[in-house]
Amino acid sequence: MKYNHAIHLDEKTLEQFEEAVNQDFVLKAALMPDAHLGYVAPIGSVFLTKDYVVPAWVGYDIGCGMTAVRIKTDILSDVKKNSKQIYKEVMNWIPMGRGKLIHPKRVTEKTKIEFKKLLEKFQSGSHDKEVYKFIKNKSLSHLGTLGSGNHFLEICENEKETWIVVHSGSRGVGYKVAQKYMKKVAKKDTGYEATFPIKITSKLGKEYLNVLNFGLEFALLNRKEMIYKTILAMEKVLGKELDYELWVNKNHNHAVPSGKNYIHRKGATPAKKNERGVIPANMRDGSFLVEGLGNPKFLYSSSHGAGRLLSRTAAKKNISMSQFKKSMKGIVGTIDEGTLDEAPAAYKNISEVMDAQKDSVKIIKHLKPIINMKGSSFRGREEKHS
Repeated sequence: MKYNHAIHLDEKTLEQFEEAVNQDFVLKAALMPDAHLGYVAPIGSVFLTKDYVVPAWVGYDIGCGMTAVRIKTDILSDVKKNSKQIYKEVMNWIPMGRGKLIHPKRVTEKTKIEFKKLLEKFQSGSHDKEVYKFIKNKSLSHLGTLGSGNHFLEICENEKETWIVVHSGSRGVGYKVAQKYMKKVAKKDTGYEATFPIKITSKLGKEYLNVLNFGLEFALLNRKEMIYKTILAMEKVLGKELDYELWVNKNHNHAVPSGKNYIHRKGATPAKKNERGVIPANMRDGSFLVEGLGNPKFLYSSSHGAGRLLSRTAAKKNISMSQFKKSMKGIVGTIDEGTLDEAPAAYKNISEVMDAQKDSVKIIKHLKPIINMKGSSFRGREEKHS
């Protein structure tokens, strides 16, 4: 059984979806409104599988997802007055961009304690020694780092409230794991990015599920560490201690148990009944806090964003810097040639996307950006467009 809720769907994306659905081990599948072409399965696709998991359907960014935090202290006017300074301070605390890492000494102690627990749990299960060695020796340098592409850290407003929203994943850890196990299951070093399934009861399956779970927990911890650092940076600029609460921390790239089966979400937000989630739009239009309605026709899922309308190459060719700057009027952000492919015009209309999934989620709040931070080849240059 398959469901197609996608809007502005192109033929190649549909073909990719159909090819995945036709696998014998797929029980149900659904395309979300933001669906667009991926490298194996469409981004914005959900698959319920029996007896097998597919590393390529989880992808390289294991645990990519969203975190939203509400700052309980009344600081909105101060944030707006000091937006440029806050931007610079947060950028100093959090490495952003492709390959940007952090020295382990700069990771907070509470995150190091949580990481140690995750490592011990992973080590107690079936695992590959090479992967364990990488995780033990290299992972800490990825904790509290944002990454590149559509990952972002945003300080937003809703009426009189101030919010922090983070979009990121497991960074180099997820990439290493994905590549290793895609090669293992394909039994080759080239052409491994394809639909090669792993039987969950096999030795390889147990290995992958153990390290997959580690990656999912690591991604949650990575975003929490960035929240801690953002709060510290804001406290330094504003000169006061901030009280805050975690609203949600949720992955949208995963394979997780669903009864006796597994549900793969390749860029899709879990949306069971009353389940909280965050659906980002673009750099200009912020994010939507939502609650799931538990719709089986969406496989208890929703979009993980607006979805790309233009590929990164097409965006760079068709969107000018003047258009990009004009669209970001009034927002302090990483607005330069290095983030041109993330311009609002590169994405689908978020209103249409949200309307297409009104039977899957209800909107709780719309968070509008004051400050938007991304990894860029022009890192450190911020502008406010007014």
